[in-house]
Amino acid sequence: MKRALWVAAASVGVGIAVLGIKTLAWWVTGSVALLSDALESIINVAGSLGALVALKISAQPADANHPYGHHKAEYISAVAEGVLIVLAAGSILREAYLGFLDPRLPDQPWDGAALNALATVINAAWCVVLMRTGRKWRSPALSADGRHLFTDVVTSGGVLIGFALVPLTGWPVLDPAIAAIVAINILWTGWSLMRSSVSGLMDEAPPADVVARIRDLVSIHAEGALEAHDLRTRHAGRITFVEFHLVVPGAMTVAAAHDICDRIEQAFEADMEDMEITIHVEPEGEAKHRGVVVL
Repeated sequence: MKRALWVAAASVGVGIAVLGIKTLAWWVTGSVALLSDALESIINVAGSLGALVALKISAQPADANHPYGHHKAEYISAVAEGVLIVLAAGSILREAYLGFLDPRLPDQPWDGAALNALATVINAAWCVVLMRTGRKWRSPALSADGRHLFTDVVTSGGVLIGFALVPLTGWPVLDPAIAAIVAINILWTGWSLMRSSVSGLMDEAPPADVVARIRDLVSIHAEGALEAHDLRTRHAGRITFVEFHLVVPGAMTVAAAHDICDRIEQAFEADMEDMEITIHVEPEGEAKHRGVVVL
């Protein structure tokens, strides 16, 4: 978790640096398209700050008011970032509309393009870091920040290509048109981000391959039990919660049944990170003859 906090803090610094470069590019050119790119960078900084705060909250241990921990704070950060993205898109659309009403060729276009290209390269490099660490450490906040930054890289590339056409063609209306396209793309990204985060808040199950691995681990390491049924899983930030009923012979001692549970938990700990497991032991009369077959 400390590593994730360091990455989130560094992301704020990178975002501020990129914002400064893109703002300078807009100031040099007066371009509506480059202004739209700078406005999106403001959201990058706000999103990175939100991710940092969410990671700090989610790192807090469980307490009396939050017995299952604070892991879902990361999803709230991702939803908030999605809302900010939508607001940024609205602001860009407004600037694009004003640009359509009074189109003009940008000043010093090649200087502005060079500055924006530098900012895009920095964003692309940092995007790779965020996507890898978010996936590796299963952090929704870092993953959301990385996905947003990836969108920024793609849109910045499109802006640069379109912006280069403005002085080449002499068509000033291309400038606000590019800004409008950027805004629509940002809106789609914001919607996708909020949709995936809401799934986490609604206790959506992990991916099918993760569930299959969970079932395999129970089946392999529950030797001595008869079956496992009513298996349920859910994600909460980087934590995966697993619970199921384990059916054992009626004559088995509590100590022996406990040993089986310990063996299953140790197998999960060795094979999968950040798991919280709850096992309900039942006598053979409660068998449902379905679910996970014990090998």
